[in-house]
Amino acid sequence: MIAIFDKKGFDALLTLEMNTLVNADLSGAKLENANLVQVDLSGANLTNANLKNADLRLANLSGANLSGANLMGADLSGALLDNANLKGTLLPVQAPLSTS
Repeated sequence: MIAIFDKKGFDALLTLEMNTLVNADLSGAKLENANLVQVDLSGANLTNANLKNADLRLANLSGANLSGANLMGADLSGALLDNANLKGTLLPVQAPLSTS
């Protein structure tokens, strides 16, 4: 069994009857503010998933289907996105660097 918690680690956002998230079907999952640091989501179906403000640092999203997913405010630092489908994905926007 896998439980995905919020960033604070107190609230379980999703509990799954599986032992891996590789190739998992998480389409439409509500994972806002989820802690997914270093999680292997390779090949996962995250179509239309809400990953707003999720912590995906160093996550493996290689080959994942993120089409239509909401990643606004998500931290993707060091995440692997090789061959990921990002069609229609709402991606985080970084503020421009100050030049003053």
